[in-house]
Amino acid sequence: MSKVFVNIGLSLDGYLAPEGMTMDNPGYKNWGAKWGAMMAWIINQQYFRQNLLKLGPGGETGPVNDLIRSTAERIGANIMGKRMFDQGEVAWPEEAPFHTPVYVLTREKREPWVRPGGTTFYFINDGPERALELARASAGSRDIRIAGGADVIQQYLNLGVVDEMEIALAPVLFGGGRRLFENLGESGPQFRIDRVLDGPAATHLRYVRQ
Repeated sequence: MSKVFVNIGLSLDGYLAPEGMTMDNPGYKNWGAKWGAMMAWIINQQYFRQNLLKLGPGGETGPVNDLIRSTAERIGANIMGKRMFDQGEVAWPEEAPFHTPVYVLTREKREPWVRPGGTTFYFINDGPERALELARASAGSRDIRIAGGADVIQQYLNLGVVDEMEIALAPVLFGGGRRLFENLGESGPQFRIDRVLDGPAATHLRYVRQ
């Protein structure tokens, strides 16, 4: 059976997103610079630039680049929340950087949104379990990524269905924002450290469920 995994960047003080991170308020508490600093590790990696951003040849190679490639190649479907989708809808290029079905948890009723390059957004009104059911069906033998935001990740952790977590921990302090590990039940899954990869701008941690 395909695995369910979380794959995100995280600030050193535990925030997935800085306070006030919305595309319609770009100057609020300098959130853009904070976000850019947290995600700086990925921007110049060859696989990310060529295959996800479509910027053409060039970029860094090495263990971090190989990690990005292996993560991208295992994904058969993505799940995200409405907040993350709303910000991305106005910021992603026409060829959105997923290339899989994407299931958006929302109360909004909307027809599927088909983008070039294999990405189709489906808007799910029936809760996280239904989104996961659909994602499993479309992913086949590949895995399902819980892309974010924090509240969506917390929902799937509380459901006990997350098999792995991949966290790029950046040496950046936000001082506020949306924490990753909040609102969790005491009976959630337990994890063990599977891999640690040191990069120049982030430490890449992989946890697997015990």
